[in-house]
Amino acid sequence: MNLEEIYKSKVITANQAAEKIKSGNRVVTGHACAEPTEIIAAMVANCNAYEDVEIVHMVPMGKAEYISPGMDKHFTHNALFIGGPTRKAYAEKRVDFTPCFFSRIPELFKNNYLPVDVAIIQVSSPDEHGYCSFGVSVDYTKTAAECAKVIIAEVNNKMPRTLGDSFINISDIDFIVEVNHELIELNPPKIGDVEKAIGKYCASLIEDGSTLQLGIGAIPDAVLLFLKDKKDLGIHSEMISDGVVELVEAGVITNKAKTLHKGKIVVTFLMGTKRLYDFVNNNPMVEMYSVDYVNDPVIISKNSKMVCINSAIQVDLMGQVNAETIGLKQFSGTGGQVDFIRGAAMAKDGKAIIAIPSTASRGKISRIAPFLDEGSAVTTLRNEVQYIVTEYGIADLKGKTLKNRARGLINIAHPDFRPMLIEEYEKRFNCKF
Repeated sequence: MNLEEIYKSKVITANQAAEKIKSGNRVVTGHACAEPTEIIAAMVANCNAYEDVEIVHMVPMGKAEYISPGMDKHFTHNALFIGGPTRKAYAEKRVDFTPCFFSRIPELFKNNYLPVDVAIIQVSSPDEHGYCSFGVSVDYTKTAAECAKVIIAEVNNKMPRTLGDSFINISDIDFIVEVNHELIELNPPKIGDVEKAIGKYCASLIEDGSTLQLGIGAIPDAVLLFLKDKKDLGIHSEMISDGVVELVEAGVITNKAKTLHKGKIVVTFLMGTKRLYDFVNNNPMVEMYSVDYVNDPVIISKNSKMVCINSAIQVDLMGQVNAETIGLKQFSGTGGQVDFIRGAAMAKDGKAIIAIPSTASRGKISRIAPFLDEGSAVTTLRNEVQYIVTEYGIADLKGKTLKNRARGLINIAHPDFRPMLIEEYEKRFNCKF
């Protein structure tokens, strides 16, 4: 058969695709904005045919109706990251969570810690050679497909064709569901005065020729606002959003000074609007690879002047960082924070930044605390933390004693909470602040 015949022989409906899933299967779905929404909707509609179907994924961006009350008769959800649609369900014990560094998730599939029965993915239309691109999410999605016993793909002609190690041939796909819908979009967050202040401080640490990793949210986007006078910045990041496009168009991000993948933006997944998706489509400047490559600390460390910027929920006076829990409540996940902090630490002239607002709950809680809340996870060890940035300044903790760390952190805490923190400092260290 020729490519067209091979393709047509695999085409089925979403409802037929749902019937290919069997009770007891472990199903790994495409990640984030590449979530295969039509197949998932059909699977939920077919729920009465299932018992104990385990659904595994990281950032959820769709409706996640398989975790609705009563669905536990049919589905279990093993979350690799807790997001908005799954947070309440986790708190109500309808979702379980597996802690893991983002870079190590493919290993769970490859080495049969989590054997994959079915991979449900979303890809681009095939090219003339029969290759579909994983588009906006290569990350663990490509590895899950490579390890799956059955691959069911939504082929979406609106999925951008991203380059790099981002392809699967139609001969390797078992079933194809043709779709024609816009991708899930993540609209730019609102950037307030606090985020702008933090962004300005972070930008002051970024030199010309630096390679950047940026996370999700208002603070990373705020950092980008203050980089317009920089030269020859590069990107090696687990993800990017719309703000990067603006800096490329302004000539700020050129990738010319990179020491690894010179001239290229290297990324493992994308979350943004159609502007971003159009930018990456068939763009030779952008290369996408699996997360076990992009987030490998050894690979990251090959970028000189590597600067990573991540956020957190709470930092204690020793410099321990909690970026994923509120007490015992799992709020998000480890993600790639530790991967990049370790990579930046090993890089020549690298810098690792944790950027947080000084308060939470509308100013009622200090994010810089004497102790992490009881039950909180330590995401980043105190030994690995370098810069902590709030809207009140920068604390450089590298090479500092516990006493000097605490002093530096108190100086960037919100003024309303400094007296409480100073009291703890004087008690702990038996000396005046």
